Amino acid sequence: MKSTFGTNFKLTLFGESHGPAVGFVLDGLPAGIRLDLDRIRRELTKRRPAGRISTQRQEADEFTFLSGFYDGHTTGTPLTLVIENKAQHSQDYEAMKYLPRPSHADFTAFAKYGGYQDARGGGHFSGRVTAGLVAAGAVFEQILSEHGIAVGTHVLQCMDARDRGFDCARLKEDIAALDSPDFPVLDEGAGRAMRALIEQAQAEGDSLGAILETAIDGLPAGIGEPFFHSVESELSALLFSIPALKGVQFGLGFGFASLPGSQANDAPVGLADGRLRTRTNHNGGLGGGITNGMPVVFSTVIKPTPSIYKEQDTLDLRTGAPQKLRIHGRHDPAIFHRARSVVDAVTAIGLCDLMMGRYGYLWARKEEPCATD
Repeated sequence: MKSTFGTNFKLTLFGESHGPAVGFVLDGLPAGIRLDLDRIRRELTKRRPAGRISTQRQEADEFTFLSGFYDGHTTGTPLTLVIENKAQHSQDYEAMKYLPRPSHADFTAFAKYGGYQDARGGGHFSGRVTAGLVAAGAVFEQILSEHGIAVGTHVLQCMDARDRGFDCARLKEDIAALDSPDFPVLDEGAGRAMRALIEQAQAEGDSLGAILETAIDGLPAGIGEPFFHSVESELSALLFSIPALKGVQFGLGFGFASLPGSQANDAPVGLADGRLRTRTNHNGGLGGGITNGMPVVFSTVIKPTPSIYKEQDTLDLRTGAPQKLRIHGRHDPAIFHRARSVVDAVTAIGLCDLMMGRYGYLWARKEEPCATD
């Protein structure tokens, strides 16, 4: 099992849904980075379930640094953070040990690890592990903010309910408005419509998915590489590590198929501080895999939560015989509003890896001068 990411640092996730704890080990950050622990708590709160439209598994997500942090700053040694699990109901999964839940990782985990995987609540494949990912992302979001770079994600569409898109003319305000709500939308009317749809699905024992839209403000031009280490390829690799995320598109993405080049091209209209300004932003702030100074914008799709309360078909892994499955326990009718914090987290992680690749190790500590190639 490989659970480590990073070129200019190494980030490793650990833990299982019903194990004693989840968390991360981050090796490669310089000493002297000030960390706001309240910022980490706030990001974890965005990921936690809240209200009737989320699972009733309530974890406090209190965390402890075991190493790499002292007197408010990183020390340069591996930064290790632990979040204890305290609300497991492992008995909910005993009857399903050999009955794979449709569209879950139950069978693929069984096939890869020969039945030795921790199957309780999905084990290491569970969305619970993203608590460690969000905590790590909060560290990198603080680093980005010191350089004037901000990341924000909102729910763009759920069924026929649709939020307005980001307004590039007031992008800073839009991203700031998403920092606190537990249901991230830019139009509260759209949020109410989406909540009603989730509650209806929940009453029917079903679940819903959604499209999320993410914007990155403040990136300089020239970040990324052509081909294998483009901004798109680096972020996509991380985004596809998020459980239930099944698609990514940058800028117009698949929308390019319906436009001629004369309408799809982004015409340059200005240049300021080394950043290009274009009349449109169909390419999502990217050209040749490299940032051009316009906001980077991409969309992701989160599939409906596979754990639903309707009876479903499965089979017994011991005999291959067809079986009926009815899932019990605590499950989300929708996870996309919680997943936005995970999308923000992996985006921040990927951006910091790219920035450190461009400017060097000490870029992460703002008071040190950046390299200039």
